[in-house]
Amino acid sequence: MRLVLAPMEGVMDPLMRQLLSELNPYDLCVTEFVRVVDVLLPNKVFYRLSPELHNGGKTLSGTPVRVQLLGQEPKWLAANAARAIELGSPGVDMNFGCPAKTVNRSKGGAVLLQEPERIYQILSAMRQAVPQDQVLSAKIRLGWDDPAHVTEIADAVVQAGADELAIHARTKTDGYKAEAIKWDHIKPVVEKLDIPVIANGEIFSHQDALACQQASGCTDLMVGRGSLRIPNLGHVVKHGKAPLSWAEMQPILYRYTQMEVRGDKEIYLPNRIKQWFGYLRKAYPEATEQFEQLRTLRKSAEIVALFEHAADHAA
Repeated sequence: MRLVLAPMEGVMDPLMRQLLSELNPYDLCVTEFVRVVDVLLPNKVFYRLSPELHNGGKTLSGTPVRVQLLGQEPKWLAANAARAIELGSPGVDMNFGCPAKTVNRSKGGAVLLQEPERIYQILSAMRQAVPQDQVLSAKIRLGWDDPAHVTEIADAVVQAGADELAIHARTKTDGYKAEAIKWDHIKPVVEKLDIPVIANGEIFSHQDALACQQASGCTDLMVGRGSLRIPNLGHVVKHGKAPLSWAEMQPILYRYTQMEVRGDKEIYLPNRIKQWFGYLRKAYPEATEQFEQLRTLRKSAEIVALFEHAADHAA
């Protein structure tokens, strides 16, 4: 099994990728999307979203990090795909799955699932710009509002020359509703295509992973929200290990606060750590009590001190 850490806009930033790749045997990370409109973006944009480019396209612990693009103009997506490769990204990923209304209104992300021909045009242009020895991948949902459309969408991806396809097993209109997951709708795609297909959606345990593989026919999986709920989810999924205890989480949380306060990142720590707790509270009842201590804190130094104290007492 290959296990991929999904891109999550505004959440899976370089620091979180670094922390989670240190803790887990992820085979690949994908960045938050680089928004492309009608210009070849300067190098600094790529380096900001993927500082791993300074490290050979890998996290400090050695996990490859692939740059993801989002947009609708084939010419400019191709130019920026070539730029990402030149800067050291191990392949390029194209986002056709983002359900955010702001993204869809500007003709990016999942809205393009309604236009398989446009998907074909975009990926064809990117394929011409990306060397054949570099992976061109795409991430889609089952469709806009009808999962029956996934076969046509997947055909467009393959005909354009993409090497890999990740499928989030819900439509755009399904959002992230747990009851709407449709792993089985991926299986006909897997049976038809001759490129690797990666299944994504509602994988929060080893049992979920096995069920997803069985229903989808996929060997390879991608995890997103689950990786934030259960920070060692990579080991849980791949090796059947138990989730970390809340006591074991304390030094990890402390390390994260230390990472966030380096350089100019300090101002983001209060929001970032509280955002993470929104995920942790779904898996750890103890997180709610600690959040009550955290939520009133506004200064980074206070937050670091809180988790330093908790880590010391958990040891």
